[in-house]
Amino acid sequence: MIAIKNGRILTMAGPTLPQGTVIIEDGRIKAVGADLPVPDGAEVIDATGKVVMPGLIDAHCHVGIAEEIYRVEGDDTNEYSDPVTPHLRAIDAVNPEDLGFRDALAGGVTTVCTTPGSANILGGEMLAMKTAGRVIDEMVIQAPIGLKAALGENPKRVYGRDKKTPITRMASAALLRTALTGARDYLDKIERAGRGEGEKPGRDLKHEVVAKVLTGEIPLRLHAHRADDIMTALRIAREFGIRLVIEHATEGYKVADILAREDIPVIIGPIITNRPKVEMRDRTIKAAHHYREVGVRFAIMTDHPVVPIEYLGLSAALTVRGGLDEESAMQAVTIEAARILGLDERIGSLEPGKDADLIILDRDFFDVRARVERVYVAGECVYE
Repeated sequence: MIAIKNGRILTMAGPTLPQGTVIIEDGRIKAVGADLPVPDGAEVIDATGKVVMPGLIDAHCHVGIAEEIYRVEGDDTNEYSDPVTPHLRAIDAVNPEDLGFRDALAGGVTTVCTTPGSANILGGEMLAMKTAGRVIDEMVIQAPIGLKAALGENPKRVYGRDKKTPITRMASAALLRTALTGARDYLDKIERAGRGEGEKPGRDLKHEVVAKVLTGEIPLRLHAHRADDIMTALRIAREFGIRLVIEHATEGYKVADILAREDIPVIIGPIITNRPKVEMRDRTIKAAHHYREVGVRFAIMTDHPVVPIEYLGLSAALTVRGGLDEESAMQAVTIEAARILGLDERIGSLEPGKDADLIILDRDFFDVRARVERVYVAGECVYE
């Protein structure tokens, strides 16, 4: 048992405790409060003058599958041979010894959503995992946690240069619709076979994964920067009645009222970047403020290694410079990120029963000088 006492506690589930205690037992948070007695035999960590808060959550990155110091050897982000590869699984490419995991812990990031890249219309299954562990199978929180899709420049650039489809945005949308239609027909055949109205189709791994989107088991998480690509994604989501999350959403603020009306969450970023593509021309750090004003749910990403994962907190701070309030910025890398991922029953806040994933900072979260002093994952100190 561990008792972290006397710290300023940001629970992200209610008011901040100016001075309180967090008690950890068996990898979970047992209690959080201002005047909690320390149980007999507990290891006591004195956090006087420090900040205690939930571990940060990077809702979109490529940690483990895009190893920074390698080229071909460690880059398993994109399968360039086929624009439609929903059956690929990011879990099969993650190397737990990627240096990005070490950097994540140094930056206070305890959970990541790792995703295939955006070269393909459908790139494969995403997973959520802890950033500390020996093998990936012991680090996974949920796999799959979404199906990666992409519209816009990336698929056009990758396949268009070889004169392969998709060369146009029309073809990109058509390929996505074709995959969804094929999976729907696959489900219909299975259902009819169950009623004795025909033979059950042979197993199809591609259709199986897309079917999870159609049945609502997982969302379609779609890479889109430009507002028109976002609207194409919304049209397709309406056509097929599927859950949608927009990744990046660089121009999403231009259609924020529509996103809010249809309750489409966005995962914004990378924040610390230039304009490497035409579709990022109108990027702004004011986007998060716009989303907050109209009621769009959002989280913040690094897109690591595009932005090093240890700068997730700094990315949140820059949205404050853009007009977002501090509380919302912290939520976007803790509890709101957990909600969008569908993991808020386990992570994202300091509440009894949740995973004991927390960090101790030597000063205020938004102070550029702040250092992560300790990181706990499932109640174990994994960084000091």
